[in-house]
Amino acid sequence: LAMSSAASTSSLPSGLAVLTTFPDVFFIPEIIFGGLVWILVASSRIPIPMLQGWVMFVSVFCFVMSSTLLLLYFCGAHGGSGSWVILDVICQEVAALFYLSAAVLEAYLTYLISAPTTWYRENIAAVVFAFLATLIYVIHKVGSLLRWKSS
Repeated sequence: LAMSSAASTSSLPSGLAVLTTFPDVFFIPEIIFGGLVWILVASSRIPIPMLQGWVMFVSVFCFVMSSTLLLLYFCGAHGGSGSWVILDVICQEVAALFYLSAAVLEAYLTYLISAPTTWYRENIAAVVFAFLATLIYVIHKVGSLLRWKSS
């Protein structure tokens, strides 16, 4: 994996380079783990629907945001603008904070259920994938901050 260089016109890759450049290579795991959280939360039941709604909102919002950014990077929509580096940092920061809150809420609500049912197992899986998504977004955010600092 190559680190984006600040010497180029843009420190953001475009085209297929997005899939081989650090930290942009994390878009794919973000989308996969976010999609898994989305599916698992949608199919499970929680005693407090309002909190489950927040977890669902976070998973859908971050899934759409990551997919959209990946598509825009593929198309080269950033056009070499340095403001996209800042946008990338902001998006990854928001996603990391949102997912951290969603993962903690999902873990707490799963703890409240604590009965060995199918929904309980789905919620445990959702908690694991939410924390993995949080970790991936944090790593992506740190890489984006390093890219921003070097640009």
